[in-house]
Amino acid sequence: MSRWWVKSAAVALLALVMPASSWAAAPRAALAMTCEPASLDDESTPRAFPKEVRAALDAIVRAELSQGPAAGLSVGVTRGPYRWVCAYGYRDVARRLPATPRTTYRMASVTKSFTAVAVLQLVEQGKLDLDANISTLVPAYPAKQWPVTVRDLLGHLSGVPTYDGYASSRNVKVMSTEAAIAVFADKPLAFEPRTRYLYTTWGYNLLGAAVEAASGKSYRDYLREHVFAPAHMAFADLDIIATRDAHQAKGYRVVGGTLKPSRFLDVSSRFGGGGTRATVTDMLGFGQAVLSHKLVSRETMGRMQASMATTDGRLTDYGMGFATYPVRGHYVVAHAGGQPETTTMLMMLPAEDTVIALASNVEGEARRMRRLSTRLMEQLVDDAVTRREAYVADPVDAVLYEGLSRVASYGLAYHQWATRGPGSLPEESDLPGAFASVSAALSRKEIGRDARAALERIRSGHEPRSRSVFIRVGAHMARTLEKLHGAARLQAYPTEGPLAFFSDYLAACDAQKVPEPERFGEPLRGDVLRLAERWKRTQLPALQRVRLDEEKDPETRWAAVRKSVAASPGFHPDYSDELLRIADGHAWRKQQTARRRWLERAVELQPRGVDARWALSEALLAANPEEAVLPHLREAVVTPQGALALAPKNFLKRLFSVESTAVAAGLLRAGVALHPDAPELWDALAKREKALGRKAASAAALREAKRAREAPKPVVAPASPVSDEPGDSAVPDDHGLVPAAPASEAPGDRAVPDDHGLVPVGK
Repeated sequence: MSRWWVKSAAVALLALVMPASSWAAAPRAALAMTCEPASLDDESTPRAFPKEVRAALDAIVRAELSQGPAAGLSVGVTRGPYRWVCAYGYRDVARRLPATPRTTYRMASVTKSFTAVAVLQLVEQGKLDLDANISTLVPAYPAKQWPVTVRDLLGHLSGVPTYDGYASSRNVKVMSTEAAIAVFADKPLAFEPRTRYLYTTWGYNLLGAAVEAASGKSYRDYLREHVFAPAHMAFADLDIIATRDAHQAKGYRVVGGTLKPSRFLDVSSRFGGGGTRATVTDMLGFGQAVLSHKLVSRETMGRMQASMATTDGRLTDYGMGFATYPVRGHYVVAHAGGQPETTTMLMMLPAEDTVIALASNVEGEARRMRRLSTRLMEQLVDDAVTRREAYVADPVDAVLYEGLSRVASYGLAYHQWATRGPGSLPEESDLPGAFASVSAALSRKEIGRDARAALERIRSGHEPRSRSVFIRVGAHMARTLEKLHGAARLQAYPTEGPLAFFSDYLAACDAQKVPEPERFGEPLRGDVLRLAERWKRTQLPALQRVRLDEEKDPETRWAAVRKSVAASPGFHPDYSDELLRIADGHAWRKQQTARRRWLERAVELQPRGVDARWALSEALLAANPEEAVLPHLREAVVTPQGALALAPKNFLKRLFSVESTAVAAGLLRAGVALHPDAPELWDALAKREKALGRKAASAAALREAKRAREAPKPVVAPASPVSDEPGDSAVPDDHGLVPAAPASEAPGDRAVPDDHGLVPVGK
């Protein structure tokens, strides 16, 4: 249990919910705010968090909303019996109607979690079979070249395609179940089921139809009676004109830094995968029902929360209706959603009995939701400590540190999920062999032979194809430390980081006389202690519970940060995200000189940091010094992580957030210099050049694309892919950067890891 929880328990008994008017003078922004009252006396109703916790939660939300255009945002969190629900801004900006806890939002893909629960309820009742062919349940969907099962559909392993164009994803007419399935019924499967992962809302429409067939009720009636009612979701319903009322949020999108009304979309075409609406209070009710196993049995929920895998042993980070994987040693079960009018996020931590629910009436806010959910998680379960990842300049140490992070994060998360949640650990076998495999993977000598190949092996160390050695070894370490130090010590490692976890295990091996095959010997032992000592030298206690981008005047912190980094150059806390947020914040957005200074500082602290170099390159291109961009990107690809992050497909993903065509073209010119044999980059450059009216340059880029396609490809040994581009054979991974999983309803958006709405895994 975190320390604030213990210290504040007595305070909570006396604390009163602060009235909405008391927040009006909050220093961050003059936002309308309405909070849900919470009881302190009635044990059957939610209780208020301590006053200081409520104030901290409010400050986190206001700091995030101060960074850019915002309409309405509703936030709800629970931990055990405590709950806090507040709404900020406006559900209707033009009419100045405030968002409230009663405001309903489109749930978008969070709907998939509702549908999955309905399916598993019917499975428990014997009315559905997980391995039944969906064509036998839904006659409107004809048999395909391979059988497609209910289980395949739940895990996005079915091969049922996703949106394949604007017309297929932007329906404006009301559709029946049959009409919604007819949209894709005649399309062939994209691949043999279970061989790959492809996030598909159409697949969940089939599950919605299966619910109707098995229950004899309409999809709407079944959800209302068997999911919404028992979860106390009083205002949840299908999002159709007939169910909308005065509390429904009006949707917006950000165009050129300002809010514009959303384009109309009728979501009956995606009823089973994105067709509901609800309040954040409803979302919390669902999350709590999931954690308390009120909707399905504990055993069933454990299966739903376990990541599924492809036939070749690659985890998908998606179970049955939930994205599911470790985040900094916490086992997270979540779903995010995005479509016109909305962005949503539901995060649950089963071992910590914690739910975080976010809903906005601004579309395309997945990054904001991810940042906000991370900060709220830090406040609620990480003792309010700001967890910073490590910047590691040395390529070999960078891979080694990521490996240590993954063992710690997966081990802690799975141990907690299996002992305090409904989960289970991989089957135990040959533990000494698992320790030997991990020691080999984390050997600097082996990493040095081929750092990129070593990184790819490390990023698969938790998967069945690698015998799940990272999970098995990490969980054994956690179990050993819990026996020696108690459960409270385990809860500190997510904030202290992987080096503390490994250092304590090394000491525990001596104290507990752990058998030699279950120990880490030299040189790994020495490397852990070396890095741990360097890490200690760079810690700033004054910033332990502070983020630079949330400070009123971050300039006052700069000298201390710079000095601490100088104490251990090349291995220190990574401040780049905070510095980039300062540069992009409201205060500096129109002050290009000051903005450039913060970007240059980010590069100064993280000279080989991909995000810092990329952001500075964008700023340089906006000011037209194109010749300065390529050196920045060349420096960013020196490390194995950088080489993967700026590989052609991932390079294109980063362009999604670049609004200026001229800047995107400049980045692509640098991209083709880095990857002259990547036809996809040349094709993208040709489109940008054409949009800029540069016909000759566009034609030249197309010729280069053709040349690259026709050039003989070198024969190389197959490596473990880490991309998750749609149509790629890899499943989502990218754990060293941003976790990949579904978040958006937009075509082509599924595979972008940043849109998962969560936080880095394995760190």
